[in-house]
Amino acid sequence: MHRRPFLQKISLLGSSIMILPFISYGKMDFPKATRLKFITASDGHFGQPETDFEGSHRQLLEAINKEENVDFVVFNGDLIHDEPKWMPEVKKVYDALKVPYYTTRGNHDRVSDAVWEQIWGRPDNFSLVSKEQYGVILASSSNEEGKYLCVDAGFLNTELEKFKDLSHVFLFVHISQNDWTRHGIPCQEILDLIASYPNVKATFHGHDHDVDGIMLYKKKPFLWSGHFGGSWGNPFPSYRVVEVGEDGKTITYLKTVKDGTILNGNNL
Repeated sequence: MHRRPFLQKISLLGSSIMILPFISYGKMDFPKATRLKFITASDGHFGQPETDFEGSHRQLLEAINKEENVDFVVFNGDLIHDEPKWMPEVKKVYDALKVPYYTTRGNHDRVSDAVWEQIWGRPDNFSLVSKEQYGVILASSSNEEGKYLCVDAGFLNTELEKFKDLSHVFLFVHISQNDWTRHGIPCQEILDLIASYPNVKATFHGHDHDVDGIMLYKKKPFLWSGHFGGSWGNPFPSYRVVEVGEDGKTITYLKTVKDGTILNGNNL
């Protein structure tokens, strides 16, 4: 399969080569009054050998707990590194957050469906409504064997239709559903389904530790958050913030775990 040169395309859209924040974006339109604020972070790889996985998780939680007025957090896959024994341990870490949190399954989250639901109290395909007008869809893109999967189209279609009258819908999928990254997979049906709903404001991915920018498909934004753990990727562990204003304006920006520096941002 012919793959387009993703790194060349992302050079104008990510932060890994940027010297100053917003150099490719212009001024972000921060809301004057924020109604919804959430954070997403991915690829903690709790339990990966020869990494300081406990330290990276501690630093991320400290950074998140310093953020003001956060409504919820999504850990977007690769919560652990293969070994099932780490899943209940990482839950104990997440439970130290001061705000609600949710999880998606990544290819290194190699537990059975039953164990996943037992630990997290919900299936790996799950949705919720925040503050009566914001839909949140958490879609699995892997399984116990760690295979790269397209999202269950039936599940996604049902949830998008259920949320079609909401003002905003946000979708979280660990593995990119297009092969525009080195580790994405081609899922044309899923891309077209997302594009067919006007109120889907953004889709968030993890998995690609060295990608933290934005790509567009039929004007729909797809965003990455780099990583905060694991043994490879961008040299700056990071997380992504999203804010929705009272007027409906939506922005997102990437921050470093270390000191909260804003690396890039987008109006959505």
